[in-house]
Amino acid sequence: MNASVGILPSGQPQGVRTGRPLRRTATAIVLAIAAFFANSPGARAQATAQASEPQVFTHPGEARAGSLLLKNGNERYTDAPRLGTDIDLTVSGPTVRARVTQVFHNPTKEWVEAVYVYPLPEGGAVDTLKMIVGDRIVVGEIKERQQARVLYEQAKQAGQKAALTEQERPNIFTNSVANIGPGETVLVQLEYQEPVRQSGDQFSLRVPLVVAPRFNPAPIVQNVDLPADGSGWSQGADPVPDRDRITPKVLDPAVNAPTNPVSISVRLQAGFPLGEVKSHHHAVQTESPADDVRVLKLAEGPVPADRDFELTWKPAAAKAPSVGLFRERVGDADYLLAFVTPPAVEPTEKPSPREVVFVIDNSGSMGGTSMAQAKASLIYALGRLKPSDRFNVIRFDDTMDVMFPVTVPADPQNIGQAKGFVGALQARGGTVMVPPMKAALTDRRDAEPAFVRQVVFLTDGAIGNEQQLFDTITDMRGRSRVFMVGIGSAPNTYLMTRAAELGRGTFTHISSTEQVEERMRGLFDKLENPVVTGLTAKFSAAQADITPSAMPDIYRGEPLVLAGKLDQLAGDIEIKGHIGDRPWTITLPVAKAAEGKGLSKLWARRKIADAEVARTLRQDSGDAADKKILALALEHQLVTRLTSLLAVDKTPSRPQGERLKLAELPLNLPAGWEFDKVFGDRPTQELPMERRANGSQIDTTARRLADASAPARPMPGAQVAMAAAPQGGVTLPKTATDAELRMVSGLALLLLSLLLFVFGRRRTITA
Repeated sequence: MNASVGILPSGQPQGVRTGRPLRRTATAIVLAIAAFFANSPGARAQATAQASEPQVFTHPGEARAGSLLLKNGNERYTDAPRLGTDIDLTVSGPTVRARVTQVFHNPTKEWVEAVYVYPLPEGGAVDTLKMIVGDRIVVGEIKERQQARVLYEQAKQAGQKAALTEQERPNIFTNSVANIGPGETVLVQLEYQEPVRQSGDQFSLRVPLVVAPRFNPAPIVQNVDLPADGSGWSQGADPVPDRDRITPKVLDPAVNAPTNPVSISVRLQAGFPLGEVKSHHHAVQTESPADDVRVLKLAEGPVPADRDFELTWKPAAAKAPSVGLFRERVGDADYLLAFVTPPAVEPTEKPSPREVVFVIDNSGSMGGTSMAQAKASLIYALGRLKPSDRFNVIRFDDTMDVMFPVTVPADPQNIGQAKGFVGALQARGGTVMVPPMKAALTDRRDAEPAFVRQVVFLTDGAIGNEQQLFDTITDMRGRSRVFMVGIGSAPNTYLMTRAAELGRGTFTHISSTEQVEERMRGLFDKLENPVVTGLTAKFSAAQADITPSAMPDIYRGEPLVLAGKLDQLAGDIEIKGHIGDRPWTITLPVAKAAEGKGLSKLWARRKIADAEVARTLRQDSGDAADKKILALALEHQLVTRLTSLLAVDKTPSRPQGERLKLAELPLNLPAGWEFDKVFGDRPTQELPMERRANGSQIDTTARRLADASAPARPMPGAQVAMAAAPQGGVTLPKTATDAELRMVSGLALLLLSLLLFVFGRRRTITA
């Protein structure tokens, strides 16, 4: 792919295999977006008052509600670039293909570089970047991260439009878009592939929509890597060396309307007749063109990007399929994806007593609904303990309390004391997670192997020093198993899934109080029933490179998800293991696998995750792991921490001498969070915002970027600021722009003049 394109005499972009429909689509998108911004009430008022000048404010409170502002050098403010997002999801059996279109609009009179931090699923394989500039389509290329950054900076300085996508964490990315001109709109489109999740008879997908603020501890607890030169001198490492790149500005919802509106559409092709299909946090409209197909879109139009989108579906039959086998051929290799759910087997002996250590996060980020969910979850879990079990409770923020010196019997007195302790917790302080994890993994009863030792960790995971936590689990896990319970509307799922993987446990997400009992019941089904251990996979005829390289233990209702790169589609796969104390075997014929999509990308992404885990477990050196990751990323064209996607328009657009201004676009606070619990007491604001619980709505229409050969389809309003909505759940403060105030003042003066004229005429007639 050519990352630099121009326009041929025929009008077709160079380096892009496309025709006139794509050019017309891109033009329609930009025109529709520009039309919306041009016809919004604020834009019309501004144009009436001063058509040639940007709206300028001496204080942020003078702006119309929800405006994003740029500060200039004279302590004055102007409208900042705005961002809108459209997400189009296609589920094809076991996989999800996502197209994320981000729309950057620059309402200012200056040239700007827009920088935006955004989330994606931690297991997603990001492989495509397109930038749309007017009627030009620029297709991105994967390059090594440092090289991509150098080329981006060169293009930026040369006045060329450029887009750069970088991975900060597997679930946090940064988009930088350079040289957006005055009044211009630039579209950046990303695509990724990820597997569908399965638990029991339920399948699901989750799309994170906001990066929650991270607590980044100061470098007090440090790791030191002494050099090999024998000098003995070194420096302590910062636990979050990239803290500036994962800490975007967050809007205070009490004084700012929500920003970054998101529209979402899903085409669900399950591959089996569907029963219940449920969106857990967003109202949706659903169509059913076939028994195994559902088409969904947001019922109220675009919504603020302040909580994850979660969709679950179940089969119409009483039982979900327990086995799935899919194949894809790419180049000279065949790729295989297998889902195998072992049968539920009751234990033949009395279950072993358990020693459970509960850890609950009561830091400031847990304020509001998250704290209520965490406390309800833990109180439910305490009630599930049996008299033969032992337990302890640890609470933490930037301090820590351990209820009992050692684990105690789960008798009514101890359970009652623990419930009282949990019920009194209040959210406050920072999120210092490593010390409580160390305390939970400290095994004081390793001389009593009859007890199954489990750690249940309830948190939103809002930290930036994830690797320190992973290292702690690796060093101290012993016989313990770590079960992560993600709390709130936007948990750090990368931390949750990797910590559970390293701790040989599972990850459960609870995002509302209504989900507490159902999700905690499911977790305890896993805690209380036999684990499938000793798993192996053997191919009878094919040579296979499979992932995960180290087979995990799996719990009741969970599938073993196996991906492989094969030299031929022949023979069988034999999977063996033990369910509790019973042997279990299943054999699958490889040649009968169904056609799948994007399996090579998923295999490569999982191999990259294997390399990261091997590095954490110290099975590979850092250099060896990086070499594997880079080779896989370049071969399969994926974004990783070592590679980035870069698109550069070769046509310079910013005139020489014109200054470029940086605009770091802020994010919404995740739904249910309390701003002052995270950032401290807010300063006094002149214009408080009144909010309603049901969010905001926009009534407008634009166009969505589609495939190179596909016609355009409607994309409702994904490119506009949420605060532009005249209706819906956000009540704007009674403020006005300078243009609106001038219009009102002019009308008042005209009315006063008319009254004076009439009064003067009456006096003249009377005289």
